[in-house]
Amino acid sequence: MSRKIRIGVISTSWWADAMYLPSLTSHPQAEIVAICGRNHQRAAEMAEKYKIPKIFSDYKIMIEKGGLEAIIIGAPDDLHYDITMQSLAAGLHVLCDKPLALRLDQASEMWQKAEAAKVNHMVLFTYRWMPFFRYTRDLIDRNYIGRFYHGEFSFLVGNGRKPGYQWRLDGQRSNGALGDLGSHMIDMARWLVSDIAQVEAHLQSFINHPGAEGGQISPANDSAFLLVEFATGGHAVIQASFVAYLAEQDMRMQVKLYGENGSLEITFPAPGQNGGANVRGARDREKAFQDLPVPHKYWADVKPTEPFGIFTRQAVGCRLFIDAILENRPVAPNFYDGYKVQQIMAAAQESDRSGRRIAIDNSV
Repeated sequence: MSRKIRIGVISTSWWADAMYLPSLTSHPQAEIVAICGRNHQRAAEMAEKYKIPKIFSDYKIMIEKGGLEAIIIGAPDDLHYDITMQSLAAGLHVLCDKPLALRLDQASEMWQKAEAAKVNHMVLFTYRWMPFFRYTRDLIDRNYIGRFYHGEFSFLVGNGRKPGYQWRLDGQRSNGALGDLGSHMIDMARWLVSDIAQVEAHLQSFINHPGAEGGQISPANDSAFLLVEFATGGHAVIQASFVAYLAEQDMRMQVKLYGENGSLEITFPAPGQNGGANVRGARDREKAFQDLPVPHKYWADVKPTEPFGIFTRQAVGCRLFIDAILENRPVAPNFYDGYKVQQIMAAAQESDRSGRRIAIDNSV
C-alpha cells in the first residue's frame, strides 16, 4: 500500500472548508488525522464532514499527541509564528497560510528554523498556481514583453465596508489589506518580474470598526498603495483594498505588465467570462490588443470558469506540498518567499510612518 502522510489542520474557517480540507482529501496519499479549532462544535462538524478521527481545541496538544508528520496552519496571522515554531520543534513539515508572520523578525526566524530542521515548508500564495498566471509567466520567459518597464498589480475587495469586528482589520492581529491582499500581489510581482529593491508606500484606514468585544480597536489599514522599484529595473504600482465597491463582483484582480517588446494584461474574474480570467497582449507594432486564450495544458480537466478546481485535481497548493514530502524535494513558494514578501510589507509600513523611500536588502 502507498505511504500516506499523516497531517493535521489548524483551522475550521470557510477557507479551510473551501481550500485545505477538499484539497487534502483529494490527494490519495494524504491522511487528515486531526483538526484543531477553538469552537469545538464547528471542529466536530468539519471532522464529521471530512471523516477526521481526532478533534483538538489546543494546537499545542495536537502537535504533541496528534501523531502528525505535517501540519497546515490556517489560523489568523498573529498565531502563525508560535504555531510554526512549535511545529518545527516537533519535526513537522509545515504549510502556513500567507502572510508568513505578523512581523519581519518572526518571518526571518521561521524561515531559518525551517531550513535548519530540514523539513518541507510552504506558504500558500494561492494565485501563483492559477493557470492564467502560469501561462503569463511562461509568456514572460519566452520574451513576450522583453525588458520590463513598468506594471500594475491590484487586488480589490469590498469586505471591509461591512460593519462589525473583523480580525483582518485588527492591527493587533494582522497587517490589514497590505498583509491579506497585498502579500499576494507582492509575491506575484517578485515571481513575474524580480526581487524588489525600493518601496514607497501610503497606508490608509477609511472605515472605523469595533473591537472583538465591541470596544476600541487598533485599526489595520484597509487600503494600501505601494510604488516599488525592481532590482532588475523598472517600477510598478501595487494596490490592495478592502473597501472597493465592486457592485456585482466579490473581488477584482488585475496584473498589467509593459515592456520593450510588448504588453500583457490579466484580469480575474473578467467581465463576461462567467468567473474565468482574461489574458490579452500586444507585441510591439501590433495595432491592437488581442485575447490570448490559456492553452488546454494549463487547465487539463479543470473548467476555466471554475479555476479553483485546480486545487483538487492538479499538483498545486496542498497537493504539491504532500508530493514534496513524499518525494523528499524542496517546494515553492516556501518560507523564504514568505520572508521576502514580509520584507516588502515591513518596508511599506516604515515608508508610511516616515514618508521616506525604503531600500530592501536583497543580499540574503
